[in-house]
Amino acid sequence: MAKLRLTLSIWDYDRTRALADGSVRPDGIELNVLELPVEETFFRMARFREFDAAEMSMSSYTVSLHRDPQPFIAIPVFPSRFFRHSCIFVSAKSGVREPKDLIGRKIGTPEYQMTAPVWIRGILADDYGVKPDSVEYWTGGEEETQRDEKIRLDLPPNFRVRPIGPDKTLAGMIAAGEIDALHTARAPSTFYSKPDAVKRLFPDSVAVEREYYRRTRIFPIMHVVAIRREVYEQNRWVAMSLFKAFVEAQRRTYRSLRETAAHKAMLPWLTAHVEDAVRELGEDWWPYGFHANRHVLDTFLRYHHEQGLSKRRLQPEEMFAPETLEAFKI
Repeated sequence: MAKLRLTLSIWDYDRTRALADGSVRPDGIELNVLELPVEETFFRMARFREFDAAEMSMSSYTVSLHRDPQPFIAIPVFPSRFFRHSCIFVSAKSGVREPKDLIGRKIGTPEYQMTAPVWIRGILADDYGVKPDSVEYWTGGEEETQRDEKIRLDLPPNFRVRPIGPDKTLAGMIAAGEIDALHTARAPSTFYSKPDAVKRLFPDSVAVEREYYRRTRIFPIMHVVAIRREVYEQNRWVAMSLFKAFVEAQRRTYRSLRETAAHKAMLPWLTAHVEDAVRELGEDWWPYGFHANRHVLDTFLRYHHEQGLSKRRLQPEEMFAPETLEAFKI
């Protein structure tokens, strides 16, 4: 029987490499894997639905759930997770020394609806009293000019969001003091080229992030894997087939990272890092599946609604193919 041919676009992660090289094959599927940069995949999937399945920004995917008809359905696989306290940068000219100093300031962000800034705004609100509508947001390219939102926004009027000038970049603006801070997924180039001008809000961000996890048990999810709705509706079995394949590919990476005869990654203390991750986050420190992540997803959906990006507060169960909600690692 001929296999179903599907194209998956996803970045070159260790946890998905077995899918890319074909050593893990989803049941019943001949998978063509494109290892594209995440920004390119997001744009092409969100705007043009070019791939049968793709890694997607969790925020962009959540926005798509408010469309009629819904263009995508996700599986509870999370190729990207990231603690984001380290991704809040401040201009040395701003006088910002602690989170509450951000209130009333100009905050740059590449896109208001990006997942990383959604998490950052939510954490600042929950833990430091910096409400999402207490600042002014300036959106645009971080390193290149003229970046637009991938998805059209319809925000309540209390959220002040405006584009930067067509010849401006956020990296340049924060160094010059034209914006007070930056919420981003990537460190701006000026953080390295002008270290006296651009600082982290939390200099010891790892310690802050460890305390955050111990207190909340949240390891923020950045990306999901989404399937084009028509592909799923025509072959509903693909959701579980892809889920199982992603789990197996990740399992192989766990084994690889625990190898002590020789390091598989170019990190001199890789074994110690793995042992530290297990102590802090448990044996399955990067969990897939719905139930292990329900509290993380619910927190994100609350943030998404509070920040004007969701018309109503979605429930985590609404995000995924129902077949995968009870899936577990076999």
